[in-house]
Amino acid sequence: MRLALPLAAALLLAACATATPESTLPKDAVAASRTEANGDTITEYRVAGVLKMVKVVPFRGPTYYIYDRNGDGVVDARDGKDGPLTYYKLFSW
Repeated sequence: MRLALPLAAALLLAACATATPESTLPKDAVAASRTEANGDTITEYRVAGVLKMVKVVPFRGPTYYIYDRNGDGVVDARDGKDGPLTYYKLFSW
């Protein structure tokens, strides 16, 4: 019984770590990709024409994601500051 709780917690964390941000989007999300002159690849995900998420794969550096959290079609800014909220995927296997 003492082993059941840590094992359940480990399985739950493993399940969370394997989910990709793209898997959180609805099935009808349309992806549009472009490559910038500096080598960065930008993919916009839209649902019914409304922007939901942007994935940026820099030429150098980790992949990061920018979300529209309130559903207005514009990526959200930090609380009263310039620039969007940026989320990095820290672990992958």
